[in-house]
Amino acid sequence: MTPSPWLRRTRQTTCLATRSPPAVDLYDLVEIECQRWKGKGVNIKYEVRGNRKGYKAGALKEGLKHDYVQECEFIAMFDADFQPESDFLLRTVPFLVHNPDIALVQTRWKFVNSDECLLTRFQEMSLDYHFKFEQEAGSIVYSFFGFNGTAGVWRIAAIDDAGGWKDRTTVEDMDLAVRTALKGWKFVYVGAVKVRSELPSTFKAYRFQQHRWSCGPANLFKKMLVEILESKKVSFWSKLHLLYDFFFVGKIAAHTVTFIYYCFAIPLSVFFPEIQIPLWGVVYVPTVITLCKALGSPSSFHLVILWVLFENVMSLHRIRAAVTGLLDAGRVNEWVVTEKLGDANKTKPAMEVLDAVKVIDVELTTPLVPKLKKRRIRLWDKYNCSEIFVGTCIIISGFYDLFYANKGYYIYLFIQGLAFLVVGFEYIGTRPPTPSAG
Repeated sequence: MTPSPWLRRTRQTTCLATRSPPAVDLYDLVEIECQRWKGKGVNIKYEVRGNRKGYKAGALKEGLKHDYVQECEFIAMFDADFQPESDFLLRTVPFLVHNPDIALVQTRWKFVNSDECLLTRFQEMSLDYHFKFEQEAGSIVYSFFGFNGTAGVWRIAAIDDAGGWKDRTTVEDMDLAVRTALKGWKFVYVGAVKVRSELPSTFKAYRFQQHRWSCGPANLFKKMLVEILESKKVSFWSKLHLLYDFFFVGKIAAHTVTFIYYCFAIPLSVFFPEIQIPLWGVVYVPTVITLCKALGSPSSFHLVILWVLFENVMSLHRIRAAVTGLLDAGRVNEWVVTEKLGDANKTKPAMEVLDAVKVIDVELTTPLVPKLKKRRIRLWDKYNCSEIFVGTCIIISGFYDLFYANKGYYIYLFIQGLAFLVVGFEYIGTRPPTPSAG
């Protein structure tokens, strides 16, 4: 969703809530809350732009154009489902005040619905690894790490120095972070500050999110390759880390190697006796890597095998998205807002007790939303056919190994193939609530 920037001054606080149309109930609540605080004397602004050009980057760029923003030094950004604590600015802004070379203070996400279903548990494990080992480790050794797009505080001067927000890719947050790093600015990660947020609990929403998170970085890598190489303010080793470790290995090769090795090479090897994969390559090395990655979420350690199987399945989706980004084709610029179910039953009654609710008079015979034509759902729209196809092929390989090849891979092949089928038929995650009649 479109984030709501919060702008802080030295002596007084200015809050700027921005959004893009069309409006939804959540934004109505934001407007009501802004009006309530304004009535208490707080310097707060609620802004609405008239178009969706540039999506999230466009909204942030538009928000920084207001005159009162020029008086501010820092901007804190939160996606609509994020819930920062009241002392968030007190625990983050001092890093920027006392360190003029720091452009960004990134905080950690804390998930309020991680126990909702198996899908959210898997996401928590992946993101905990990202925060603990990628961002915290990068911050400790003064290495580059990306901005997560929310729950961070930026120095406005650094944003301007880097050229501002750009909408050339679907990862405007990473784009800004890379350009800022090339200007010589530093980032700091503060894992002790945690901001509550929500994970997508439907598989459809998760797929759209992962497409954007995989396609966008690959597309950005293509567009910024020359710019990174020509940068004069960073060292050769910093460029190497950015190009090789961060982009190539982290955003492209990781998905490619995972799918080709675990979902293609091992199943295919059972049909060719001359292909022998050493035991250390099939068991020992993957086990060590998996255990190390699982250390980020000790409470979910018992789910590590299922998590690895699921990540192998998602590698198929991510590698396709990465190739789309590298080729700059197809769905490369697709922006779908990540659907999060939230807790609608608790937010609706809150509106009834607020005095600032505005009632819009409309004719009862005029629908607020045009009636949509019911589209015929085709088989390939209802299920994830690529996952079903790959899962079927892997299970066939398992049976061939069991009855003919005798390489002993069939146990892995059966459970990995089953994981593909579970995801293919979408027996994972929650189902969105059915809208009530009337």
